[in-house]
Amino acid sequence: SGPLKAMDFSVQEGGGPRILHQFTLEPPAVSFRMSGEKAGIIDIEPKTGILYINGSLDWETKQVHKLQVESLDESGNVVNGPYAVTINVEDINDNPPEFDQPRYFGVVRQNSRPGKPFMYIHATDRDDPTTPHAQLSYSILHHFPKPYEEMLFQIDNVTGEISPSRTGSYYLDPQKQDTFTLVVSVKDMAGKTANAFTSSVDVIISVMESLWKAPPTIYIKENSTQVHPVNISRVQSNEPGAIYELFEKEKLPRLPFSVSENGVIYVTEPLDREEKDTYTFFVVSKDNTGELVDKPLQIHVIVEDINDNPPVCQQDLTIVEVQENEIGGSNIGTVLATDADEKNTLNSRLRFQIQSQEPGYPSNNLFYIQQDTGTLQLTGRSLNKRDSAKYFLKVLVTDSKYETICNVEVHVIDINDQIPIFEKSDYDSVTVAENIPIGTVILEIQATDGDEPDTGSSLILYQVKEGDPNNTFIIETDSETNRGFVKINKALDFETTPVYNLVINATNPEPLVSNVQYNSSSLTTFKVFVTNVEEPPVFLNPVYRTEVSEDIPVSTLVMTVKAYDPEGDSVQGKYAQCLACGKILFLQKSYLLVEGGCVVGYNAAQKSKAFLVLHLSDVNDNPPQIATDYPTFFCYPVSGGERALIQATDADEQFFYSKFTFSLADEMNARNNWEISKVNATHAHLSPKHGNFEEKTYEVPIILNDNGKPPLENKVNHKVSICKCSSENSCF
Repeated sequence: SGPLKAMDFSVQEGGGPRILHQFTLEPPAVSFRMSGEKAGIIDIEPKTGILYINGSLDWETKQVHKLQVESLDESGNVVNGPYAVTINVEDINDNPPEFDQPRYFGVVRQNSRPGKPFMYIHATDRDDPTTPHAQLSYSILHHFPKPYEEMLFQIDNVTGEISPSRTGSYYLDPQKQDTFTLVVSVKDMAGKTANAFTSSVDVIISVMESLWKAPPTIYIKENSTQVHPVNISRVQSNEPGAIYELFEKEKLPRLPFSVSENGVIYVTEPLDREEKDTYTFFVVSKDNTGELVDKPLQIHVIVEDINDNPPVCQQDLTIVEVQENEIGGSNIGTVLATDADEKNTLNSRLRFQIQSQEPGYPSNNLFYIQQDTGTLQLTGRSLNKRDSAKYFLKVLVTDSKYETICNVEVHVIDINDQIPIFEKSDYDSVTVAENIPIGTVILEIQATDGDEPDTGSSLILYQVKEGDPNNTFIIETDSETNRGFVKINKALDFETTPVYNLVINATNPEPLVSNVQYNSSSLTTFKVFVTNVEEPPVFLNPVYRTEVSEDIPVSTLVMTVKAYDPEGDSVQGKYAQCLACGKILFLQKSYLLVEGGCVVGYNAAQKSKAFLVLHLSDVNDNPPQIATDYPTFFCYPVSGGERALIQATDADEQFFYSKFTFSLADEMNARNNWEISKVNATHAHLSPKHGNFEEKTYEVPIILNDNGKPPLENKVNHKVSICKCSSENSCF
């Protein structure tokens, strides 16, 4: 309650009668009066000032009620007011959403892009749109039929847009199912509360064949004379207003095709099948943002052949060789020709025909050609080289439109019906020394052949048939004269084979005809006598190696060398012994000596040498020494703490002195005046222990040990000078 004043009230709709407020009277006022949008249920009790609602407010009917309240005296005159009283009606969720159609119908194309809407549904709610009461959420309750676990359609829960799901984009096919019924639900309260109002509606979707599909293979005749570009096909996207583009599968210098904004595909220029017989490329459709709206379509174009190429002879001149004894009907060769037009078509089918033969004797039809294969054959008789050594043929090669002449030259080849005949059946003998060089010609032989010169029938090949199992000899032929040259192929050895009895045959590389055989006329013989040559003795090893210690006693046997004589004679010093005396090598037997590091063995007339490598191994026989004879110096006066570096060395191999030890001898008061400390394996520091040294030279007894096997120790009196130093820190 309270005095009369302007006031605002918020009241939920519905709910029945209720008291909102009580205004108190202030004299001389005795009553209240209300006017305005009372809707028949809003009023004030005049005497008590109680503002009340006698019924239920409805937000959907009126959202705001504007009223005026004033106080009156006993005469009915206004004391206070009128004051504005406003009642704002608050909405409650008391209206379910309603679809704007009792049933929806839509059409979707096969292979439509997933997520691309093809229809919309819409519902409204009479509740306050600024509150969740009227916020709607769409969903698909049921899917009839449902052939897959995943739904084929999806709906935007805010906008009501229906589109194919990813599964639907792939599987929708009017041949399998052309109609689907979706039960679509809409909830208010954004679908987030259990007590939200829900409505549903049926959505009938028809599946239609995709407009976006690849055309069948396109066939284009090559070398077209039409005005280009020429319309060859058309594609159409499922999306209105799509933009079409081509892109290549192959990287070509140019793609002779284009596509218009309406999806018409053109060939832009005449095509040549011989240049390229097929083309494969893709058409894509995009929206105005450049995003693909359909899957790319593959376009396949086949260029059809026309007969625009003449036959071509594979060789400018086809040469065929025919032996004299070839019988009639024999295949003697093939005339080869090609046609660039498409294979296995009438455009490239070739036919062959002999147009002329030169010379035309003894007959003008000595040859026959198979018209479809180009195979040349003899007609009825064998050729004779005495008639003609060559024949010239002109062969006409034709396709269904063009013709070409191919030139053929037939060579008549003499048959190998003559055997080689030696001019001598026996070449007597040859005497050679066993040390004759390899490759030396020891004999020339000659055979003749009556067949045609400069052919495989008349060329003569010589071979040693008997008497040379180790191929000690080889025979080379001069192809111009057929003269044979017998050469040494391997080294001779009198002791192994003093005499060779050789049988040589002469043959042709070309086989003899069947009724002719080689005989004794193609054989000859001769002997090779090998004479002995004195040979030097031979050591068993070219190099002898051994190792001895440097302290080996005199006359110790360190090596035995062996040699033999190829002639079978005895070798002096066969078991000669090599001895060491200090660092001088000498031999115990007088018929062996050491000469420039080589052991030399003598027989009656020859000598041989073998290298002797004698390695002396070191022993630890040298005591360690200080590395320099120069005295160490310290600048006078000595303060103590100075140090000088000294180095030990040893003439033995490093193995024996890798770790020296340094110490001071217990004499000359050395240990009281000096101290020595090791730095590494070969160096130590020498330092004075005090500063009470006079300006003179001292001898410091240092004991060095090389720690070898056995260890050697050496005492060295090392000189140390105490002297006045110049500015360069050197004595003066």
